[in-house]
Amino acid sequence: MTACLPRESIQHQAVNGARTMLAALGIHGDELTPDRLVRALDELTYGRSQDPRRHLAVQFPPTSGEPGPVVVEDVPFTSVCEHHVLPFTGVATVGYLPRPGQPIVGLSKLARLVQEYAARPQVQERLTDQVVTALMDTLNPAGAACAVRGVHSCMTLRGARTGQSAAMTTVQYAGTMGGDPYRREFAGRLVTAAWT
Repeated sequence: MTACLPRESIQHQAVNGARTMLAALGIHGDELTPDRLVRALDELTYGRSQDPRRHLAVQFPPTSGEPGPVVVEDVPFTSVCEHHVLPFTGVATVGYLPRPGQPIVGLSKLARLVQEYAARPQVQERLTDQVVTALMDTLNPAGAACAVRGVHSCMTLRGARTGQSAAMTTVQYAGTMGGDPYRREFAGRLVTAAWT
């Protein structure tokens, strides 16, 4: 329903709601605290109004010969857990295997794909799947894979209070990257990153 309202009206409603919530919890900042809270959440979830697949539309001519996998490692991201509305951060390793004669995309586009899917209320399992699905649907490669390692403040700061040492790992494969040797290599990259 609020999607039809002007942005200023939505912002006003959100700030009033935040003010009510903070007061009910007995959290007293200054008069601008509710506005800052709303602006922070809006900034952290900017991807909810974006289509990350648009980055994959910028393509380059294919390479000659038999293409190998294209992999970008350690892509940093920040997301917001949709269950607790608390941030989680981490890194992703994302890759695809172009078909012979198929155009390729710039490496920064893979990073932007991850970061924009992350910049919305999210769960890590869905984030991992969305990246692979976007690669497969948009580029039609022989295969794609994504591994995500995230530290969730909903677990590190509350509940189990595990501190920064507890991280969650999710991996999604599609096409030929779901079989050996790619699966083993991709898992190896993830394990190496996790323990170094």
